[in-house]
Amino acid sequence: MTVLVNGGTHLSGPVLVIGTGLLGASIGLGLRARGIDVVLSDISPSTEAVAKDIGAGRLLSGVEADFAPQLVVVAAPPDVTAPLVAQALKDWPAAVVVDIASVKAAVLADLECTGADLSRYVGTHPMAGREKSGPVAALGDLFMSNPWVICAGDQSSPEAVKTAEALAIDLGAVVSRMHAEDHDQSVALISHLPQVMSSLVASRLQETPPSSLALAGNGLRDVTRIAASDPKLWVQILSGNAPRLVTILQGVREDLNRLINTLENPQADGARLDMAQLIAEGNTGQARIPGKHGTPPQSFASFTVLVDDTPGQIAQLLTEIGEIGVNLEDLRLEHASGRQVGRAEISVLPSKVHGLVSELTSRGWKVVE
Repeated sequence: MTVLVNGGTHLSGPVLVIGTGLLGASIGLGLRARGIDVVLSDISPSTEAVAKDIGAGRLLSGVEADFAPQLVVVAAPPDVTAPLVAQALKDWPAAVVVDIASVKAAVLADLECTGADLSRYVGTHPMAGREKSGPVAALGDLFMSNPWVICAGDQSSPEAVKTAEALAIDLGAVVSRMHAEDHDQSVALISHLPQVMSSLVASRLQETPPSSLALAGNGLRDVTRIAASDPKLWVQILSGNAPRLVTILQGVREDLNRLINTLENPQADGARLDMAQLIAEGNTGQARIPGKHGTPPQSFASFTVLVDDTPGQIAQLLTEIGEIGVNLEDLRLEHASGRQVGRAEISVLPSKVHGLVSELTSRGWKVVE
């Protein structure tokens, strides 16, 4: 995998965005903020109109007769991506065409079957999104500092690849190059599996009494956050990457069976060791997830500050940390159930913890190490 650093504006435009949901509208907003002409098209007139109203671009139905885009971005669900790309290649013979579908190998295979000239096509995937959908949830900075994977096919021309990379760079993303198969295998583990596991956990809550849910803390919220995602979209994503996800889920099933067998007789010889090993394996995997600047989370030290649930308290805390001269590496907020107080988990470099805690305490903040 090759990683490219982001930079300034590279596209000249105009850019045609086909599909004006969350990602398509966000692309429009981001490019227009950089002065690039964006034209929008969507099968849904209302979705298209909302994207226009929020400033994501002008409508294709009103463009000039000689309109010729430099780039066409197909921002459509995976099951219709290939035919839309093929049609765009036909309709705009001078344009580079990219798609942003979350699965790449299946789309490329479908396109190869169409006989289309794929020298102007590049598959891409921005690793960004929200639980909310539609253009009303769009953000111009949605892709900022997030990975944007470029999956060039064997037929993709160097010029087309350069244009695809320019799109990601202009939107502030960090470009990565991968083969389509490697991409799909990667996202099956780091994106599709978390969605499935989150949804499975959240599904257990359907009949849970409100009195039990009232006890929930951030652990449950963290695990189930992405369970609020769009079911229609995820049906397509999971179907398109099913073979790779099945292999991973089979491994999860083995771990679940192992845990179930252990918990059925938790007093048996070796049972506690097996539980500890399973949790420790999770510790090891979690520690490999990159944190800020690509560093492991363990490179930072954390402590908690109790914050009154009143306007301006978080802003005041952050202001004072800045005044003390310490760089905040990460911040996590948690509400205390049943109390008008919150907990701000502050992460800084280990060498800064003692002095920062001492200074905050002297300023009247309640610190828990």
